[in-house]
Amino acid sequence: MRTQSRRRPPRAKLALTAVGTLLAPLLSGCWVGAGGAGSGGDAVNVLMVNNPQMVTLQKLTAAHFTKETGIKVNFTVLPENDVRDKISQDFANQAGQYDVATLSNYEIPIYARNGWLHPVDSYVAKDPSFDQRDVLAPMRQSLTGDDGKLYGEPFYGESSFLMYRKDVFAAKGLTMPARPTWQQVADLAARADGARPGMKGVCLRGLPGWGELMAPLTTVVNTFGGTWFDKDWTARLDSPEFEKATKFYVDLVRRHGESGAAQSGFAECLNDMTQSKVAMWYDATSAAGLLEAKGSPVRGKIGYAPAPVDRTASSGWLYTWAWGIQQTSRNPDKAWKFVSWASSKEYEHLVGEQVGWSDVPAGKRASTYADPAYREEAAAFQETTRRAIESARPNDPGVQPRPAPGIQFVGIPEFTDLGTKVSQEISAAIAGRQSVDAALKKSQHLASKISKEYEGR
Repeated sequence: MRTQSRRRPPRAKLALTAVGTLLAPLLSGCWVGAGGAGSGGDAVNVLMVNNPQMVTLQKLTAAHFTKETGIKVNFTVLPENDVRDKISQDFANQAGQYDVATLSNYEIPIYARNGWLHPVDSYVAKDPSFDQRDVLAPMRQSLTGDDGKLYGEPFYGESSFLMYRKDVFAAKGLTMPARPTWQQVADLAARADGARPGMKGVCLRGLPGWGELMAPLTTVVNTFGGTWFDKDWTARLDSPEFEKATKFYVDLVRRHGESGAAQSGFAECLNDMTQSKVAMWYDATSAAGLLEAKGSPVRGKIGYAPAPVDRTASSGWLYTWAWGIQQTSRNPDKAWKFVSWASSKEYEHLVGEQVGWSDVPAGKRASTYADPAYREEAAAFQETTRRAIESARPNDPGVQPRPAPGIQFVGIPEFTDLGTKVSQEISAAIAGRQSVDAALKKSQHLASKISKEYEGR
């Protein structure tokens, strides 16, 4: 997946820097289940993030998977920051306490390169009922290592798109283009601002974090022609394109964005959209299921458009929570049985029938978007979501060659720290505490340190 080979960074450094925060749906409260000092016998230990779809999985496992296979699953369920820390420690040390863990398409190629994951190609080959070809191509590719082997299976996937209030647009005489540009979005935000008392034109993340503010902003940088690093690993945060994109984003959210934008992330924008405080929102496709859920005050009022662009044909990001099997697992065969069940078509149908089709962990299989029950329940957004995921280009998201894959992140271990520090500078600009020029000057200095580590590799 890399365009250049690189010397492997020290293991200890990888273990520390791979910890961070990426986009996930709104998190629920924490529950920690049985863990144990390593699996054995007819049990597997699973360490996973505590988002709502994972909690549903936990509730359904004993009555279905364990009953059918005899394999007990010991879950340890933690908030996102905590689970990433615990996973990185256990997998980096190859402690083997957990057989399976939830990993994203950011971590899996990095972990695979360091020999921490068990490849699953042989299991897929022996299990035609799993139907690997049904998994959307961008998901398959994002979970494949540099060696061409498959190291994970997606639980659900997402891209990003633009959400807007159809009723507000109709009342103001506004029309959302079929394929909006960012300039069109800015114009619409200005016109929708104040459409209702206290309503702002758009919600954009300003909360510091490499998976908060930097996720949507990096997609804007890509489509404006910018990049974090060029193909030779030269830092380009001081380029005209990166500067133009950042100033556009900061100006838009300061002029027509939500109140308290510098402290607004996914959760805050979801709340603002649900409570009719904003007319538009650019964010994860996974938000649609929450906006269209039964009981949502805006259900049926939201329209969905592709991620806005400038110079590129598409700009939506690509993300998945996926299952990875630890290389030192004592029960890799049983671990695969759990992974294949949790990522299967059958599991999606189980959720649809017992919980609700809007709760299905979608975004990973083509068959999901052909299922009549799912299409009916998710009619407002399912087609736009599928197109966004299928058009995502993690290896070529901008206008120039990249040294590492990733759309809303740079696929290197150091990005967790770099992205967070840069986000803090830009969030300060959103808050009005410094200029964008000052923020990018500091950010370029930070990125240049990474350049020196990677140049010539």
